[in-house]
Amino acid sequence: QLQAGDTLHIQPTVNVPTSRLPDTLRPDISHDWTLHVTYGPHGAPDFFSDHDIATFFDAEWTVHYNSSRTGIRLVGPKPEWARSDGGEAGMHPSNIHDNAYAIGTVDFTGDMPVILGPDGPSLGGFVCPATVITAERWKLGQLHAGDRVRFVPISVEDAVQAEADQLRILSDLQPTTPTLGPTTITSPIIHRLDKREVGIDVVYRRAGDKYLLIEYGRLQLDIELRFRVHAVMQWLQENPLDGILELTPGIRSLQVHYDSQYLDVDNLLMHLEKGERAMTNLEDMELPSRIVHLPLSWDDDACRTAIDKYMQSVRPDAPWCPSNIEFIRRINGLESIDDVKRIVFDASYLVMGLGDVYLGAPVATPLDPRHRLVTTKYNPARTWTAENSVGIGGAYLCIYGMEGPGGYQFVGRTLQMWNRDRETVEFNRPWLLRFFDQIRFYPVGADELMRIRQESPKGRYPLEIEETCFSLKAYRGFLDENRDSIESFVQRRDAAFERELQDWVDSGQIHYEANQNLETKTDDEEQLPDQCVSIDSLVAGSVWEIAVEEGQVIHGGDVLAVIESMKMEIQITAPHDGVVCSIRKQPGAQVTAGSSLIWLEVHE
Repeated sequence: QLQAGDTLHIQPTVNVPTSRLPDTLRPDISHDWTLHVTYGPHGAPDFFSDHDIATFFDAEWTVHYNSSRTGIRLVGPKPEWARSDGGEAGMHPSNIHDNAYAIGTVDFTGDMPVILGPDGPSLGGFVCPATVITAERWKLGQLHAGDRVRFVPISVEDAVQAEADQLRILSDLQPTTPTLGPTTITSPIIHRLDKREVGIDVVYRRAGDKYLLIEYGRLQLDIELRFRVHAVMQWLQENPLDGILELTPGIRSLQVHYDSQYLDVDNLLMHLEKGERAMTNLEDMELPSRIVHLPLSWDDDACRTAIDKYMQSVRPDAPWCPSNIEFIRRINGLESIDDVKRIVFDASYLVMGLGDVYLGAPVATPLDPRHRLVTTKYNPARTWTAENSVGIGGAYLCIYGMEGPGGYQFVGRTLQMWNRDRETVEFNRPWLLRFFDQIRFYPVGADELMRIRQESPKGRYPLEIEETCFSLKAYRGFLDENRDSIESFVQRRDAAFERELQDWVDSGQIHYEANQNLETKTDDEEQLPDQCVSIDSLVAGSVWEIAVEEGQVIHGGDVLAVIESMKMEIQITAPHDGVVCSIRKQPGAQVTAGSSLIWLEVHE
């Protein structure tokens, strides 16, 4: 990323050989695309219905204007789903306990699929039925709003071969005969281990041609499962296998990123199974832990702005709007918003994952089950979230590492999770938190938080950090000692959750379908007056703001409107002096490139 003040040195090249790419190797660039994918990691019948999967591959999808390198949103048919909700992971059936994502995976954020790009989240809590093969990820950079996409399932073996062919082509610039063809859809699960063999049920899911997702136990929040994940990850780090590139833990899962050009999946599975059989005496595990005290601006202005944007450009009548905190209160059966606030500030949140969304952002859950507020995630997801907003989704808390999209219900905002500036006492590496840290919040005002956010990256705002350890045996003892009280809280919370779910069913909210389709008609029915010019949108998007009124005198260069598109706010300016004679689009309207926004009577 080039920044103001950078110095660029230009060096002339001497005697550099040049060659021309053969025409046979030039890819077709159009508005209709075929993306070859592998099935999984998630599919039918546990998450989607068989009809959902068939529809997914039969449908022609349209690229939505809110797309970028973080993710490409697609407009198309709504799934039926194979289950009614996601339980502790959230009210919508797309919600799961957070796991790592493969680059290029198709992530259903509610009912809307999003192809996660190279700048997308590394961890999250949504199901993914397909993953774009490595050899075709280049196509993602060519997609733009309004393009049409079809998915074709192929085998992992063909995907690996396609990458090998591509690497050979790039090496010698000689064409090869394509071998890609559709495959029969079977199951994304390629291996299982039974708890009678290794003490717990283990499932291995394909996540593209370079990732394997390992899941442990039942679909539930259980801190003991996270201990198992950590122990397996440590074993793999201590017993490395050539070809394994990266290990990313989730709540009840471990994603293995490997080089499929070097390591085949059968040998990888043999090594992973060896690690599972080495797991013994986990109940005696103790892990280093720190209690990190963080400031929290409750119901921060930046969170309210994100909600306003969402209501205007995505879903104005969502059950969690206009107050996410009121929604949290209602869905958890609490008496008042003060009860929500008390629980958030009393809780000790255990960090179970890092990189949830982006840049070292934690996914954490309260150690005390009586502090676990359960919510659903936005459906569809937000297009904008302020950096370091704090939200709750399912039974989990997340601090957003950077500005971007999101789906957790806001409670406030805190300081930076990632230090871009320098090493400080708290930031001895770019990210602040570690696995099994405990987060505790204390209240600050919005103005105070702005000062803290300026000072903290420079090392001028010391944090209180207590060194401790986390014992699985001691935690089991705490749960046993408070079992009756915990069960009583959970029963009240679950009853409120079920009431809210039933209200959604009765009101039709459970079957909500977002109106995310792009405008197709760009011609105005009225005739443009001779003395006027039409000020048009430059891109497909949503009208975020009309900055002028009819009859207003404006000058060349004045901002007339703001279009939200591709995760950006694009200003539309006046090309001439003149008077606004007609406003053709209102805030919230969806437009394509060429849509008329304003008619301007030109003054010479």
